[in-house]
Amino acid sequence: MMVSGHTVDRETRCIHYHGARDIIAIKFRCCGKYYPCYKCHEENEEHKIEKWKTGEFDENAILCGVCDTEHTITEYINRNRCKKCDSEFNINCRLHYHLYFEY
Repeated sequence: MMVSGHTVDRETRCIHYHGARDIIAIKFRCCGKYYPCYKCHEENEEHKIEKWKTGEFDENAILCGVCDTEHTITEYINRNRCKKCDSEFNINCRLHYHLYFEY
């Protein structure tokens, strides 16, 4: 899966977030592109971020950087690990949910 932005390794870490558990990319609703974070999106796109609506949470929009498995938004929000490889995601990403997801 193609991940846009300023990635620093093949597990989708970027120049902004590159800790051991920063291993997801988010497909942005507005452009359909995967980015590691909102900052990468803002630096590379000319449009504003469109949040995923609650009724769209069954869309595959989260990519595990370790095994390239896509997750639905619901799966990602309810589970802090990859459903395939069991890699742990950064729990602090939930501090940014309001930027990506409409509740």
